[in-house]
Amino acid sequence: MGGFLTALGQKLAERWLTLLVLPGAFFLAVATAAHTLGQAHALDRRLLVSRVTGWAEAPAASTVGGQVVLLGAVLAAAAAAGLAAQSAGTLVQRTVLAADWHSWPRPLRRGARALVARRRARWTSTTARYRRQLDDDALELAHSGRRADPGVRHALHRALLRVAAEEPDRPTWSGDRLHSVVVRLERDHHVDLPLVWPHLWLTLPETARAEITAAEQALTHAGTLAGWALLYAPLTMWWWPAAPLAVALALVARHRIRTATDAYAQLLEAAVHLRVGDLADQLRIEHPGPPGAALGDALTDRLRTRTPPPR
Repeated sequence: MGGFLTALGQKLAERWLTLLVLPGAFFLAVATAAHTLGQAHALDRRLLVSRVTGWAEAPAASTVGGQVVLLGAVLAAAAAAGLAAQSAGTLVQRTVLAADWHSWPRPLRRGARALVARRRARWTSTTARYRRQLDDDALELAHSGRRADPGVRHALHRALLRVAAEEPDRPTWSGDRLHSVVVRLERDHHVDLPLVWPHLWLTLPETARAEITAAEQALTHAGTLAGWALLYAPLTMWWWPAAPLAVALALVARHRIRTATDAYAQLLEAAVHLRVGDLADQLRIEHPGPPGAALGDALTDRLRTRTPPPR
């Protein structure tokens, strides 16, 4: 038991150091440079070195006690910055996925509704071009017996996916990517994912749960990276070199959020396709073959919470 607790403590310490302290220490270094140099001497390396040297030679920093206090203060401030970035990242992730945008404050809700309408218009026009191309390719195959060059069709399909996999219902691509899983499972298999998922999760093998958890953590880490971008952005008011750093972090975070969301959505959909039959077996629901509408309806009927009749 002692060895297990020691290993657990070491692992937690490593995660604390990696996720909070090291990024937080770098943020403190950038903030210190911003405060010291300002806009007028933004790239004056000599000034920065002389100021830091002067602080290091101060009497309070030259004693062992002072160094311990200083180190503790730096670690605490770095950890606080890391926690702030994680909190901001959670807010970014919730905003990007936009699952509850209908309950946002009115100005934000109005802007989100306008984004949804614009994305729907783009999706509708792109879908129409893609379907026309499908019809043209089918006509050419019927008349000449030759398959058309698939390059144009594939390019239009990629353009469609860049808008949304299904008709947009949320103001962001990432939000619609997760929503598309719910839409497809409900339309094609009558599976209510929010209702079925907690029960299905308990039946998944450990390897599947590990893969889904890793994808979810990757999405969380990407959101935290966006949180760091938000923390670096105010420093640009005092020190302009913080601007390209904040922009770079925001661009990388955007790419990682989209990639992690896509991987997470694929794993969710695959888990339902592969394991919903196992859930039906555990619930003693008879199904004649592969998952279909009848099985989805039976699962929904079995798992749905019914409102008690009025007294």
